[in-house]
Amino acid sequence: MSTGMEKIRMTTPLVEMDGDEMTRILWQMIKDELLLPYVDLKTEYYDLGLENRNATGDQVTVDSASATLKYGVAVKCATITPNGARMKEYNLKEMWKSPNGTIRAILDGTVFRAPILVKGIVPYVKNWTKPITIARHAYGDVYKNTEIKVPGAGRAELVFTGADGKEIRELIHDFDGAGIIQGIHNTEKSISSFARSCFAYAVDTRQDLWFSTKDTISKKYDHTFKDIFQEIYDREFKQKFAELGIEYFYTLIDDAVARVIRSEGGFIWACKNYDGDVMSDMVATAYGDLSMMTSVLVSPSGVYEYEAAHGTVQRHYYKHLKGEETSTNSTATIFAWTGALKKRGELDQNQELQDFADKLEQACIKTVEEGKMTKSLSLISTCENPVILNSLEFIRAIRATLEGLL
Repeated sequence: MSTGMEKIRMTTPLVEMDGDEMTRILWQMIKDELLLPYVDLKTEYYDLGLENRNATGDQVTVDSASATLKYGVAVKCATITPNGARMKEYNLKEMWKSPNGTIRAILDGTVFRAPILVKGIVPYVKNWTKPITIARHAYGDVYKNTEIKVPGAGRAELVFTGADGKEIRELIHDFDGAGIIQGIHNTEKSISSFARSCFAYAVDTRQDLWFSTKDTISKKYDHTFKDIFQEIYDREFKQKFAELGIEYFYTLIDDAVARVIRSEGGFIWACKNYDGDVMSDMVATAYGDLSMMTSVLVSPSGVYEYEAAHGTVQRHYYKHLKGEETSTNSTATIFAWTGALKKRGELDQNQELQDFADKLEQACIKTVEEGKMTKSLSLISTCENPVILNSLEFIRAIRATLEGLL
């Protein structure tokens, strides 16, 4: 269907990473209804659907990340990280790793997650009037751990053998019976990249940055994170923060949790890998719903990859395959596209593309605030008589609102 408008031109492509299940269906709907009628969309396309990752030995994931380094901006659909059941369901050659984990490692990135605020969806923490962005370190700790199930009595030691053959040895525990051991690690290079990404994103978005760990207990591991953050801030970012009137401060994670609950929001909270994993779900749920949570991976070199914070909505996909109607909220996936288009427009000095992306975001919010929404949103909205729409109807309602704004 023609809009009668001349399409907005793009000069540099986005890297487009397609995904799995219900989000793959929504992906195409969003392109057909909300993007292609208005934008002369230029993308370098990679199919990260599980079948294609299996067919290419997951090379397609590596190729998509390399393309992101080349072009600087990517947009990604939700993808499956396979388990035993998925191995059987998709007849996989092996249990492929998380595509997000592979992409994070190649881009050396930090994940920033923030809620989309809409009137009528009231946060459970009533004083949260501004969004809280969680910055999650995406390397190491328990996600790269080594574990031993201790069968019985014995001595556990932590041993490091240097390239010169010298050993550092520390007693972990003398076991008098069965137990468990876990070894975790991180690298100064990765922690430094995490810190720089956080400081750069705070400058980019003009927000205060909080960082929290438990250095009083973990006097070497967590304290190293604290020291690296402070060194990089003092050397590279202190003056810029002062010029912008924004603040960086460090606090213990238990103190940070108390401060966050009492705050009004409007800042970035940087967390180690596991802390960020847990806190981003807590913050998303407290603001309303994971389907209203944006996610962007930012590398210290200034490369951006946008996606929704939620998964592939498997249950809705099985309904869709049976020909049943689904009411799946596509807001976060639309915001992945708008985030990528805005950043592409900013880097290419294409104001028209940035303005379009802003208007599409406004259209999403306005549609919901006018009471037109999917089922999951209707369950948490204070709107008195919401009109519950199916997946395609919701996207078309956003398009009608967008037409009015354009």
